[in-house]
Amino acid sequence: MHLKQIKSWIGLVIVVFVFNFILRINNPVIAQTIKAYNQISFPPLKEVKIPSYERYELPNGMVIFLMEDHRLPEIKGTAILKINSKSDPDNKIGLAKITGELLRSGGTVHHSPEQLNEILENHAAAIESSIDIDSGKVNFLSLTPDFDDMFKLFAEVLRYPRFDLVQFDILKSNLKGQIARRNDNPSNLANREFKKLIYGPYSPFARSEELQTIDNITLQDISDFYRQIGPERIILGLVGDFESNQVKLLIKKTLANWKKKENEPKKIYSENLVQYSSGKIFKVEQNHLNQNTVLIGQLGGKLDSLDYPSLSVLNGVFNGFGGRFFNEIRSRQGLAYNVYGLWKANYNYPGFFVAGGQTRATQTVPFIKAIKKEITRIIENPISADELSYAKDSILNSFVFSFSKPSLILNRLLNYEYFKYPIDFIFDYQKSVKKVNSRDIQRVAREYLHPENMVTLIVGNTNNIQPPLQVLEDQATDIQIN
Repeated sequence: MHLKQIKSWIGLVIVVFVFNFILRINNPVIAQTIKAYNQISFPPLKEVKIPSYERYELPNGMVIFLMEDHRLPEIKGTAILKINSKSDPDNKIGLAKITGELLRSGGTVHHSPEQLNEILENHAAAIESSIDIDSGKVNFLSLTPDFDDMFKLFAEVLRYPRFDLVQFDILKSNLKGQIARRNDNPSNLANREFKKLIYGPYSPFARSEELQTIDNITLQDISDFYRQIGPERIILGLVGDFESNQVKLLIKKTLANWKKKENEPKKIYSENLVQYSSGKIFKVEQNHLNQNTVLIGQLGGKLDSLDYPSLSVLNGVFNGFGGRFFNEIRSRQGLAYNVYGLWKANYNYPGFFVAGGQTRATQTVPFIKAIKKEITRIIENPISADELSYAKDSILNSFVFSFSKPSLILNRLLNYEYFKYPIDFIFDYQKSVKKVNSRDIQRVAREYLHPENMVTLIVGNTNNIQPPLQVLEDQATDIQIN
């Protein structure tokens, strides 16, 4: 087709589009078929179900989950390790993090880091590892035809890590570089310092790596730290295109002869927490910023609380494009572009409630007042039926995304096993959300939200705040960062 003909066709398409647009505007019958978003009806969502799976244990104590899914020629796996960063010695914070990364990047006893990388790359496979505040994880992905060989490599990483010295030095150097740049992002800075105000600066739930603590870590520390892992401290899940009976034979061959450890590691931290700071304003001066990050909050609770369904609906009342913070603080008052508030719960230790966002220095005090006013309003006055319906629907409609893939479902099952939650926890939660009413929301708001105990953290150009912070409190506390 010649260029002239192409231009003619494009012109014809544009004419037809414009003609149809004008016709819709001027034709009342057509116009009436266009409905507002809240007038559109949708069919009910399909019931969420857990696919068939098998759970069993090896004689050495390793727990196995198998879930077949033959839609794609691939197999995914996750090993959750009962190890975490909360056990890091105070003078070696970062030990678990480095161990988690070196577990994979350091290669195995039988394969150097370079050999392991090459094998995985040639087979379009992947193995990744990490250790965070709750657990360690080793994930892998393999195409079905290569699964046997790739799983053997995966088992090698778990059982026979090399902890290569060169890779160890690289990881330490990279982590020290991250520490040097960690204050560049005001949101990350605020989140880090906020946790210290809630849990305490030396709490294992809030402390952070420092240059000296990284320098203190040796390769022997890494080896000793990982030595506590045995098969009885691993939960392994596999999902994908496999036959369970054949996979069981492979698991038996590669992992069943791994002997369990004799002694359980000692827990050196407590999960019974009290709030470290209360009812004060703290500030971190960053005079180069043109926006202030504000966080307001308090210690929260755990996921297994009987009131968590009501508290999560409370989140929905505060949050989202139809939530109170967005409608009142952002849209009506124009005090911030980004504003939120949520009750953040954890599996095994208390989380926190946090409200906040970003605002200009001249709007910082009105922004703080507006957030506290909305928190007080939900404590003192019942929410409307429309707000309740919006918040509940936001939660219930999101379930389909949590169960959109078998791999997501399997990860949820592994977490429930790890944290000793019932397998049907999510469905009990779903049923409880459906039963929440406006009285429940006001009750949990009164019981759990304590504005007088909430700490306020401001990160930004605090010297230019007008009206000044003295309007809220006589003296704000400066936080020195490094």
